[in-house]
Amino acid sequence: MNILFYLLIIYLIVINLIAVVITVYDKHSAKKHKWRVKERTLLIVSALGGSAGMYITMHIIRHKTKHLKFMLGIPLIFFAELSVIIAMVYFYGK
Repeated sequence: MNILFYLLIIYLIVINLIAVVITVYDKHSAKKHKWRVKERTLLIVSALGGSAGMYITMHIIRHKTKHLKFMLGIPLIFFAELSVIIAMVYFYGK
């Protein structure tokens, strides 16, 4: 495999870990009535590749699951990212 493929995998692991951490932090902050992570920041991290980790974490810790923006937006972001990755593998792999 190409080095770019491995770098993409490492990047996706890191950005998803970041997504998990900020989602858990936001939930903890909400419970303690402290400073919260902006919704825009959560969505940007999701759009940068952290959508899978964020969506799974949101369901596990029951955070933002009543917000339509997150329950529809993050899966849409995920499928858009997945489409790009599949296209990259298909066209770059040839």
